[in-house]
Amino acid sequence: MTNQESLDETDIKILKLLQQNSHMTVKELAARVHLSTSPTFERQKRLEREGYIKRYTAVVDHHKMGHNVIVLCNIRLKQHTHDLIQQFMDTVQSIDRITECYNTTGDYDFQIKVYAHDMKDYQDFMLNTLGNIDCIGSLHSIIVIGEIKDSHYIPVSKKR
Repeated sequence: MTNQESLDETDIKILKLLQQNSHMTVKELAARVHLSTSPTFERQKRLEREGYIKRYTAVVDHHKMGHNVIVLCNIRLKQHTHDLIQQFMDTVQSIDRITECYNTTGDYDFQIKVYAHDMKDYQDFMLNTLGNIDCIGSLHSIIVIGEIKDSHYIPVSKKR
């Protein structure tokens, strides 16, 4: 089974703990979920196999990398043809500076998240990268003035 109903409370606890610290050893994880290492390891591997755990990653501090500006950019395509939409989605995949992209409803077709060193850096990105994507009709940039919450945590609980 690969739906949420196959998760028990121990699976949920494992997922929560690994989201807090994916570097946790199986021994540490086992102690926190009150199991021995072997069944804990098997549960973790099953959660990976079934796709609950997509990957393990490090969260890099964007300030330490000199990316002091966060921009949410709403994008409207010139037309809504299959080819143009696919072209945009394929292009976004190849641009490292775009860290998130969502296909949205409303006045805009997509929203992207971009980190920049400063406003000049974002202007350069907007003109020389986004400006070269022919299928973009218009864009609306929103500059983040403060991060209130920056979490990659996915709520994990049993369905009610």
